[in-house]
Amino acid sequence: MKVCLVGSSGGHLTHLYMLKPFWKNKDRFWVTFDKEDARSKLKCEKMYSCYYPTNRNVIALIKNTLLAIKILHKEKPDLIISSGAAVAVPFFYIGKLMGAKLIYIEVFDRYDEPTLTGKMVYPITDKFIVEWESMKKVYPKSINLGSIF
Repeated sequence: MKVCLVGSSGGHLTHLYMLKPFWKNKDRFWVTFDKEDARSKLKCEKMYSCYYPTNRNVIALIKNTLLAIKILHKEKPDLIISSGAAVAVPFFYIGKLMGAKLIYIEVFDRYDEPTLTGKMVYPITDKFIVEWESMKKVYPKSINLGSIF
């Protein structure tokens, strides 16, 4: 199984990195911002840099959509996992078209309202994970696995 882990640097990247027991023995690659924390955390990992800022930035969305087409065509992942933020959107939609399974993890600090990214990818995910039971009211088809932290 080949896994794509995609997300912004900072807390989103840390969230994905905490899934190491799951991904450590899998063929994998990362898509994140080319920032110091990402370079440091992923220094021994295969990493592709994406464009930022992503929040409500149409130019970055277009560039990241083209990047998603290129990377996903090259890598052909079986599974794409993200905890956000906006860079996940083009990778999820292009990945879905290419037959990849999608898992989205809504971030820990959202316990009663959805994120914009969560709302955008919820309809197409294969598994949508929340970390608070109260979020099942927001995302009825979600799975509450509790805190990753």
